[in-house]
Amino acid sequence: MLGRWDRSLTSAEIAESLASNPVLVRRILGGLRDAGLVWAAEGRGGGWSLARPARQITLYDAHAAVEDGPILSRHPHPPSDACEVGRHMRDLLEAEFRGAEEAMRERLARTTIADLVQQVLDKERDPAARRR
Repeated sequence: MLGRWDRSLTSAEIAESLASNPVLVRRILGGLRDAGLVWAAEGRGGGWSLARPARQITLYDAHAAVEDGPILSRHPHPPSDACEVGRHMRDLLEAEFRGAEEAMRERLARTTIADLVQQVLDKERDPAARRR
């Protein structure tokens, strides 16, 4: 949303667009701010803005700013070593998850905020897409 408009937006405006809570939105925006992706101006007419052009911020940048740890969650409890499947499953799944996470990182790194804004504008021009 921040890449779409040429003005700062309040957390309440962003939350309304997301059908979310402004407190949750502020928490996420804080992570984005700490990563240098957004900045905030206080006071009347203040709000949140992108810290650099939308074409220079990827989805991976945003994801990495607000999510820590692996992209795909792992089961917290180790399987049984007494079972031939359990003994090997964690290592086998770890290799699969790492490959999937790398593919996801690469995909998110190819898509910028500007790309998403353009997709939104294209869908808004398409009457069939607007009815969905």
